[in-house]
Amino acid sequence: MKSLKISSKFKLLLGSLLLVTGLTTAVESQAAEREFLNVSYDATREFYDEFNKSFGNYWKKRTGIDVKFKQSHGGSGKQARSVVDGLKGDVVTLALANDIEEIVKSGQINANWQKQFPYNSAPYTSTIVFMVRKGNPKKLNDWSDLTRPGVQIITPNPKTGGLPRWVYLSAWGYALKQPGGNEATARAFVTKLYQNVKVMDPAARASMTTFAERGIGDVLLTWENEALVTRKALGANKFDIVYPSISILTEPSVAIVNKTVEKNGNKWLALGYINYLYSPLGQDMAARHYYRPRNVEILNQYSAQFPKLKTFTIDEVFGGWSNAQKVHFANGGVFDQIYSNKR
Repeated sequence: MKSLKISSKFKLLLGSLLLVTGLTTAVESQAAEREFLNVSYDATREFYDEFNKSFGNYWKKRTGIDVKFKQSHGGSGKQARSVVDGLKGDVVTLALANDIEEIVKSGQINANWQKQFPYNSAPYTSTIVFMVRKGNPKKLNDWSDLTRPGVQIITPNPKTGGLPRWVYLSAWGYALKQPGGNEATARAFVTKLYQNVKVMDPAARASMTTFAERGIGDVLLTWENEALVTRKALGANKFDIVYPSISILTEPSVAIVNKTVEKNGNKWLALGYINYLYSPLGQDMAARHYYRPRNVEILNQYSAQFPKLKTFTIDEVFGGWSNAQKVHFANGGVFDQIYSNKR
């Protein structure tokens, strides 16, 4: 692995992680093995496969304790509901903050969870890009091109996944930022865009399969990291990635499921696990799996992989996830109204 420069901020984070492991040794010295479940969303499977091995080795060296890691993946909203309904995750690493807020309402995660870790508990970011067939035969270069007659869009269902809510809001924000843009013009634009949706799968990975493996559609609206992974796996000669003129800054969120870890004794293990995401090793691992790390020094090392782009945040345009969820994605909200009128 390449040598990593460690900023003072991340030295402090790593120091806190070492302190946590010391406490863990005292608390769990009698335990031969622990089980640990990370409830995550579709696109993180490969990342957390590697991350769990790396963190598990680190934890074993520091504490002598073996950890049996388990993962659960699916649409982010569906995953949140699974935890609410009884799935005993130790941590959740979901596609958006509002899904974690749904678990907070059930009393399983502390209300101040976003203040527990840096960057509002979002250790890496991504954005929304267009994945098109090689050569971009339909010439789909910006959001406005997606509304042309005959364009077939693949994107998951905003009612079940986190990615498609980011997609929807990215398109809405683009429309708002056009000359003369307002809520009425944004609604009209997004309505027209969803009239071109050919298949709406329940989650991001299913939509990737529909587009890349089944060959359906002209364009897939997806995470930057998912597009980069797929192009690497299936061949750069098959797909191009298009960065629109502006897109939303997506901020996947992480939290400890306090009710679970306080009952099963994994409190310090969960704290160490999430701190490791912010460590230089964790940040470099995220970058290698095509997530944009928060650590600027590491991000700069991957500048060829991550082109600069213009983004806006959900707070800037929509007043935060709570408001966006209520207005656009709640039952009877704007998305339901738009999609019920789809041709």
